[in-house]
Amino acid sequence: MTELDGAPAWLRDFTEFAVQRHCGARVCVMLTEVARILTDGGASHPQAVLDRSRRPGRSAGSLARMLDEFFVGRGLAFGLDQPAHLAKGRRERRVVAVPEPLRPQVADYADELVAAQQRARRVGTHYRSDTTIESTLAIVRDFAVFVLTQQSKDDWSTVSVDDVEVFLLLQPRNRSRRLGALRSFFRFARRRKVVLIDPTAAVPLTKRAAFKGAVLTAHEQRRLFRRWTDDGEGVEPNEALVGVLALLHAASNAEVRALKVADIDWRHRTVRLGGRPHPIPIDPVTEVTLRRVLAHRSALGTLNPHMIVTRATKGRGCPASAPYVTHVLDPAGVRTKVLRQTRIVDLVNTLDPKVAAEVLGMNADGLASYVSDDVNVGLLEARRA
Repeated sequence: MTELDGAPAWLRDFTEFAVQRHCGARVCVMLTEVARILTDGGASHPQAVLDRSRRPGRSAGSLARMLDEFFVGRGLAFGLDQPAHLAKGRRERRVVAVPEPLRPQVADYADELVAAQQRARRVGTHYRSDTTIESTLAIVRDFAVFVLTQQSKDDWSTVSVDDVEVFLLLQPRNRSRRLGALRSFFRFARRRKVVLIDPTAAVPLTKRAAFKGAVLTAHEQRRLFRRWTDDGEGVEPNEALVGVLALLHAASNAEVRALKVADIDWRHRTVRLGGRPHPIPIDPVTEVTLRRVLAHRSALGTLNPHMIVTRATKGRGCPASAPYVTHVLDPAGVRTKVLRQTRIVDLVNTLDPKVAAEVLGMNADGLASYVSDDVNVGLLEARRA
């Protein structure tokens, strides 16, 4: 600070902020890099410093992440928004992969999807996620490659219904998703006068397929339940939390990753899980699992607000990575998706699709495919008795 000509007022606070999360050697490296940024001749206000601290590539770097958490927490900058930056790169790669004669319209379509997403966010309505936009662009990219290479057409206006039907036959199981993406693109193309007739308008949509995913038997559920509720050694607290939340409350990976300590209301014995309209009650099993994870967090001495903390996120404020939550159940030999499906099938068939949809914050029409056409004779006999 003495060597800098007019050190910023936030530098001392940032040093204390970093010392609480990293060792002294790492903090010295960070301060040296901050000094280089402040003396490179550029602007010294927080947002400019934050932008210049970002490293190229997938990771913004430890310094950029630390500055982002510090500046945003104190209202000094808007932040890097690294997920949006990475999503932009993925969209651009999909657009660049479109053949050159058909690329301009796809680029405009990508901009239209992003603009619609931002409008929906501002007004608070449901919006397409980055993953949905990228999946849609990937389907349009594949269709453009198919039209040019297989049908020898280099203009969107020459695409016909037959081209769409042949393309959909390449992946019949994914027909609904691919047809929906193509319909969205050609509606956009017709508004822009790129095509005069929508070639997807006359293509029929298949009926909603029944659920055919994997579910666990009662014996397998009991085995996993005992594994995660037993106080025996060898089971990590994070594994038990992910397993119990998925097995009892149908929690998804995204909901578990976003779960924070502040979401637990011990007074009312409820947990706010993801974007569900109602908090879930804390039953005795869930309470024991939550307290084990809280004790594990205390032993780590972390300031991360999320329930699941890993070695990589111990000194940061971001949630655990998606691959970590996906593979944390590997020792149990099961996936969160299978646990969630098992619980949803049970809720839908023992309660009602509309009731289950209200509890889980899902669409009742989507849960209708989980309704089974089997009759549980044992359950009927028990109710008669």
